[in-house]
Amino acid sequence: MDELTKELQTFLVRMRYQPESVSPTIAHNMEHLVRLLDADDEEAVLHYFGILDYEQLSLNEIAQERKLSPEDMMALIDRLLRRLAITPEWQMMKQAL
Repeated sequence: MDELTKELQTFLVRMRYQPESVSPTIAHNMEHLVRLLDADDEEAVLHYFGILDYEQLSLNEIAQERKLSPEDMMALIDRLLRRLAITPEWQMMKQAL
């Protein structure tokens, strides 16, 4: 995982465990950012991190639902995070943090 992707992952973990540290504006912007993904991929990311009112599911649960191995599901989540991390939208959000 590259540095840009790690920054996004760290932020998403923070959203999960310290939601009070994320302003409503940034949370709203994150909702729009994840909508750049296909609906199934968006749902997988939101469930994996348990953010934006989505129940946190285990990697195994998400993988089983998508009929993938846990390893393949993790690789997919990493690719999805990378896709989001390089967007101008995330780069602008990151500056506001």
